[in-house]
Amino acid sequence: MKLALIGGGGVRAPEFVRGALAFAADMDLQELWLMDIDQGRLDLMASLCQQIVEGAGSPFRIIPTTDLDAAIRHSNVIVTTVRVGFEDGRILDERLALRHNILGQETTGPGGFSMAMRSIPVLIDVAERTEALAPQAWTFNFTNPAGLVAEALHTAGFRRVVGICDSANTAQHAIADWLKRPVDSVKTEVFGLNHLSWTRRALVAGQDVLPELLRDPAFINATHLRFFGQELVERMGLFLNEYLFYYYFRDVAVERILAEEITRGEEVKLLNEQLFSTLRKVAPDQLLSEYDAYNRRRNASYMAYAESDEALREARTHPTAETKPVHEVQAEVGGYAGVALRAALALTQDRPLRIGLNVPNNGAINGMHRDDVIEITCEVNGSGIHPLQIGDVPEGPYLLMRAVKHFERLAVEAILNRDRARAVDALAAHPLVGSYALAHTIINDYLAAHHQYVGTWR
Repeated sequence: MKLALIGGGGVRAPEFVRGALAFAADMDLQELWLMDIDQGRLDLMASLCQQIVEGAGSPFRIIPTTDLDAAIRHSNVIVTTVRVGFEDGRILDERLALRHNILGQETTGPGGFSMAMRSIPVLIDVAERTEALAPQAWTFNFTNPAGLVAEALHTAGFRRVVGICDSANTAQHAIADWLKRPVDSVKTEVFGLNHLSWTRRALVAGQDVLPELLRDPAFINATHLRFFGQELVERMGLFLNEYLFYYYFRDVAVERILAEEITRGEEVKLLNEQLFSTLRKVAPDQLLSEYDAYNRRRNASYMAYAESDEALREARTHPTAETKPVHEVQAEVGGYAGVALRAALALTQDRPLRIGLNVPNNGAINGMHRDDVIEITCEVNGSGIHPLQIGDVPEGPYLLMRAVKHFERLAVEAILNRDRARAVDALAAHPLVGSYALAHTIINDYLAAHHQYVGTWR
């Protein structure tokens, strides 16, 4: 098997390679191609990846390249994780929205739209090259905003594309970790959209354990559910995706982000620059230890401002390599690598799997369009991907899903047609904006700031 990682110069590439080692034998993995447009970053990450593979006895080859066609040609599985505009693009997205006291987070609201308008044209090009050079390949997209990108690719006619996100399966991992059980022994039922999803059941040996866990303060405090507070979680009776914090506590999120000296994008840029600088100077036998310290520090500060405990929030906004992350590290392969590789194994080797993915609805959730890309628990095997039949969902989540999906449909139409007026319609429809005047200003700001990537819109 040939596996291609598009965006292979990204800082998560070594973790992806570590994950691939666990699947190499079962997938008969022979080659893992790392493709990136930034030669400098690619060289650094490829060196780390090569060390990791050699340390495991070199079960497959690492092949770095800046040639997209070479990476894609004859691939069986493709994973896309690109950042058009690099960290500076993310920082612009955050700051331009925050100027108007509007959240600029890269997957939600205005920031998500801006990242999508840079990412979607690039990923359509990748999809077109895939159809020409590897038509039987499955593509797993982790490029944010993953759900909106998947919506655009399916709208453009690409059917062998799956949106992936590790947060879709957080409830399953959190419950398995709490109960000290294997992950696959917990059967969760996830519904919603990417970064806007809920888990309504968690079956263990046929028994739904979720209601009891949601009444347990110890479980709440051990997971990101503490962001929302015991009272809200228990009243809703659902395991909440962490990104719902931006909707349920949007004023708190904006206030805390504005109170910080730097945004998350600026923090990540600083961490990455420190990492790249360090990797260029240290001895080869120190590369992996430096990289692992970077990962611990970056993971520890993830969504730090959502902590209600001020002391904990302060500690996590100024992390050390030992600071505890918001999620406990899982024994199994985690992150987007785990989602992509487990789903790829299920599809290519007919290994039945139950997992949360971003795929077309096809009647799974009542009231959503059949072609709406949703985030949902799926049964995956050699015959394909089959969303769980969820049926009706509670009215509150349903209405929020419908509103955000309306935004997504308008956003895809705007981006595919480079239509400024439709982009304003999209942003005005988003629950975190809700104003045509604001939407008009923010869209004009983004189009001007990212002109080199998005060109001129009518």
